Amino acid sequence: MKTQLRQAIEAALKDCYAAGELSSGEVPAEIQLEVPKNPEHGDFATNLAMTLAKPERKAPRQIAELLVVRLQENPLCDRVEIAGPGFINFRLAAQCWYAVLDQVMEQGAAYGKLDIGQGRRIQVEFVSANPTGPLHIGHGRGAVVGDALASVLEAAGYAVQREYYVNDAGNQVQTLGRSILLRLRELQGEQIDFPEDGYQAEYVTEVAAKLRAAKGELRDFSEAEAIEFCARFGVAEILQWIETDLEEFGIRFDNWYSEKSLYDRHMVDQQLANLERKGLTFKQDDALWLRTTEFGDDKDRVLIKSDGSYTYFASDVAYHMEKFDRGFDRVIDVWGADHHGYIPRMKAMLTGLGHPSEDLEVLLIQMVNLLRDGQPFIMGKRSGNFITLREVIDEVGRDACRFFFLIRRCDSQLDFDLELAKQQNSDNPVYYVQYAHARVCSINRNAVEAGIAQPQQGQIDYSRLTLPEELALAKLLARFPESLSGAALNYEPHRIVFYLQDLAAQFHSYYNRQRVLVDDPEVSKARLYLVNSVRIVLANALKILGVSAPEQM
Repeated sequence: MKTQLRQAIEAALKDCYAAGELSSGEVPAEIQLEVPKNPEHGDFATNLAMTLAKPERKAPRQIAELLVVRLQENPLCDRVEIAGPGFINFRLAAQCWYAVLDQVMEQGAAYGKLDIGQGRRIQVEFVSANPTGPLHIGHGRGAVVGDALASVLEAAGYAVQREYYVNDAGNQVQTLGRSILLRLRELQGEQIDFPEDGYQAEYVTEVAAKLRAAKGELRDFSEAEAIEFCARFGVAEILQWIETDLEEFGIRFDNWYSEKSLYDRHMVDQQLANLERKGLTFKQDDALWLRTTEFGDDKDRVLIKSDGSYTYFASDVAYHMEKFDRGFDRVIDVWGADHHGYIPRMKAMLTGLGHPSEDLEVLLIQMVNLLRDGQPFIMGKRSGNFITLREVIDEVGRDACRFFFLIRRCDSQLDFDLELAKQQNSDNPVYYVQYAHARVCSINRNAVEAGIAQPQQGQIDYSRLTLPEELALAKLLARFPESLSGAALNYEPHRIVFYLQDLAAQFHSYYNRQRVLVDDPEVSKARLYLVNSVRIVLANALKILGVSAPEQM
């Protein structure tokens, strides 16, 4: 609708130039249109007259008056008015909004999809939890944000790859291997003084028991060989848990990328040599450093320590360099909020290599506070000191879990109330949205029982839709593509949740006040067409979030 209105404004402006009423002859690259906060001010407003005042050397209201004369004649507009110093407010004709219903019906599952991405390649890397333990609820929030963002970008016309970076190299993996080996020895009857820095939780013993059943007691291994074997066995076992949990959470990755493979393929050395050839590294105190201060970081960063060991930053640098070597136009990482300080050095590295800093986007995920009836809740006996994602999914279900994780901006803390997520009433936001879809399906079943056929495109007399609530629903349906566009361009999948809540609230309000199937068959057909357009958009938006659209509840 904004596009059509912009075209009408451009045509009016060109007419003013052709008539000599305005002189600059330049149509702005983009005419700003906003939705007024007060609905009484119309559907859209533009400040165009004020932006043209200086080049035209006229008062904004004079320019607005010239434009309004022409725009009032456009069939798109029901009313065009000048407000304040020169704002132009538009109220569009109801028929224009109701025409959106035909678009929804015609496009079906494709309604709302865009081509703003034009097939550009984007990689979204998310979760990437260390394979040293089960996923916890913090990982779950990052998983849903990453997956929903990838779906939003796909719906907006980007070619998206979902990737999980497996941190299967480094000290934490060796610590896992040592912890499993000690638990294995405990299972063999040895008395073990378990170290404080080992992985303490019960799952380590589970892995040790499975290893013993599969491979025996590793008596022919040296200490170093046994630790390495336990580490590899443990990583493989825990990754299987992670993959299973994520699949049951509705998340599948296109690629699982091993950090260890970077070293096995000598990619770290190759990429660091590339940085050295570009003059981006230097040696000091027997260590290799990256010149990140030259590109906005607060200090230079160590890549190889004085003892010859690699820092985590070295493999991260090589990994991100290789991402762009694979041809991605943009890379999005979803990290925990505690990685905030890591962003400047990564952007500095890419800037040094000639990439615009915006080619890397990092979303930070704030913590989740788990509540029961509003009070802090702790479970997680199996995992020790954290709550597993599996426990939460088992208690409240996939749909509620995904919806709740997306109900706030990802960079704000989230209170997740388990009891609220299980309620079957309007207090539960996911139930409230899904119930709107189920209600339309119930109306359709009632229509079948009453012998009322589903109306087809071109059969609707929109003049039968006379209620303000009906027009409000049509306007909301028209704004779904714009909501999707905003979510994609700003990397904010929570916008789709906000949109769904608005649409569900508007629909429930209408449903509670009006009957859809009434004695007048033409009114029934028009209302049935309207609510089924709502059903389609609800289903489309829920699908993007990975949440089901049930037909009965």
